[in-house]
Amino acid sequence: MKNETPELKRALKNRHVQLIALGGAIGTGLFLGSAGTIQMAGPAVLISYSLGGFIAFMIMRQLGEMMAQEPVAGSFSNLAHKYWGDFPGLLSGWNYWILYVLVGMSELSAVAVYVQYWFPSIQPWQTTAFFFLLITGVNLCHVSLFGEMEFWFASIKIVAIVSMILLGSFLLFSGHAGPDAAVSNLWMHGGFLPHGWEGVFTALAVVAFSFGGLELVGIAAAETDNPRVTIPKAVNQIIYRILIFYIGALLVLLTLHPWSQLGAPVDKSHWAQAMVASPFVQIFDLIGIPFAAHALNFVVLTAALSVYNGCVYCNSRMLFGLALQGNAPKALGTVSARGVPVYALLISSLATLICVIINYAIPGKALGLLMSLVVAALVINWAMISLTHLKFRAAMVRAGELVHFKAPWHPFTNYLCLLVMVMVLVVLVIIGESLAVMLAPIWIAFVWLGYKLKKQSKHLPPSMSK
Repeated sequence: MKNETPELKRALKNRHVQLIALGGAIGTGLFLGSAGTIQMAGPAVLISYSLGGFIAFMIMRQLGEMMAQEPVAGSFSNLAHKYWGDFPGLLSGWNYWILYVLVGMSELSAVAVYVQYWFPSIQPWQTTAFFFLLITGVNLCHVSLFGEMEFWFASIKIVAIVSMILLGSFLLFSGHAGPDAAVSNLWMHGGFLPHGWEGVFTALAVVAFSFGGLELVGIAAAETDNPRVTIPKAVNQIIYRILIFYIGALLVLLTLHPWSQLGAPVDKSHWAQAMVASPFVQIFDLIGIPFAAHALNFVVLTAALSVYNGCVYCNSRMLFGLALQGNAPKALGTVSARGVPVYALLISSLATLICVIINYAIPGKALGLLMSLVVAALVINWAMISLTHLKFRAAMVRAGELVHFKAPWHPFTNYLCLLVMVMVLVVLVIIGESLAVMLAPIWIAFVWLGYKLKKQSKHLPPSMSK
């Protein structure tokens, strides 16, 4: 079953890589999280997503430059290890892993919300348990099956979003959307900035959650057949599509009905309680097209499963990379005959299984709790990418090596991204999620302690280190 030399299969094509990144970034953050951001910012949420999209693109370009230059398993974890030091490599790798364990948990929790739209009697923990087993089984197969599954998952939601934009535009301009539909909804009902610029910035935490997932391109680099061509193409083509889908879809949504009636009206400290249903499903119920509402609910369900599918893939590859570095047990660095890091995948899945327990214990609060933890881990993740890129570029300059895919406006954009990451942490505190912010340094200290213990064990005599 195991290869003597661990080796992932380069079985992903350009269309797989692009759809993996697109699928990773279009999920719960847009389809369900937008209920919270709309209540925070009103129509000005369009500015929030534009700003978040720009920062995400800058970080994508920084990661893309590194991965196009050195496409290795483990993404920027190996690069942080090589160009920055042992502890940054260890921290970035394990933080990436815990991040996508948390993302996977939140997406499974969102799936439970969507299923309850049709079957209110089904408990959230039952839904999460069923889809946990299904997706884990798929990922135990060949990587090309994962790529095909993610391709079709992402294709469904892309077609659906485009169809929703076209249908919504037709209903709006033909007058079939009802008396509440009007472009003036963008500035009526309190104005374009009903909660001022504070609302725009407080929405950034959930917006960051929405764009988290773009980094999956970096993980997939180790399994593409021509990374120096595929990765730059995927990075450059992905961002304008993301902005079209986010800004275009939200623009149509906000014109079809008054923003104040989408989601549950709440204050900023209870933002998660606004996510009682997807606004994209809710809007067609409000304008009296139940068939479209059911179709959209199916789409948002597949969207969440798509992101969870990507998380399972991502986590197993990150653990695989950590094992090759010596920062995780060696057994996690083995692969099956089909090129799947089975043990790494099973350990990651076991961690994600906690989601079922959380949904059983606190079904009404699970999603909000998990999303806030994801954002705190994502801040560490994105900050590590920008900092690693600074070290990487400095090393390239010293070596006189030509960089094939340069990130724009270096190093200004690196510092801008880091500043925005600090701002997002402040926003988490403002919206009542200080627990997630407090846990971030505790998590870093925990990883540092593990690093110190690992170093100490290396210096012990053989008889004592056994």
